Amino acid sequence: MNSVDSIGEILELFVSKKSVDRMLLDTKGVLNDKFYAKDIDRSVLLSSIDSYRLAQSRDIELKYGELGENILIDYNPYRLKSGTQIQIGEALLEISQHCTLCKSLTKIDSKLPKLLKDDRGIFAKVIKAGEIKRKDRVYLIKN
Repeated sequence: MNSVDSIGEILELFVSKKSVDRMLLDTKGVLNDKFYAKDIDRSVLLSSIDSYRLAQSRDIELKYGELGENILIDYNPYRLKSGTQIQIGEALLEISQHCTLCKSLTKIDSKLPKLLKDDRGIFAKVIKAGEIKRKDRVYLIKN
């Protein structure tokens, strides 16, 4: 029997770095996103507000969305293991892998890729399609 725990809330949503109030997901990823249907295991990028706070603590100013995330949450998901499932709105996501070091972040600040090496984001694939809205709760599915 599965149980669920509320672990956080959606702060912001982005489709190809454009802020949106809601997004639609299917098993190929975020509809209308530039990475839609490119790599199923990397179809949704979740980032934590903690990443922005970490950058700010080193005097690096970032606007939400600059880390390339689709979903910004007020919970740090980076320690979740691959295979962990989370429910957001109507969609069910499964953590697939940690975000790799992204050299494009050097355009913002040369220290940023190293600083956020393990704290930029986590990828998920869509198990059940649905709509996600800003302020939706994030639930951890426990088996």
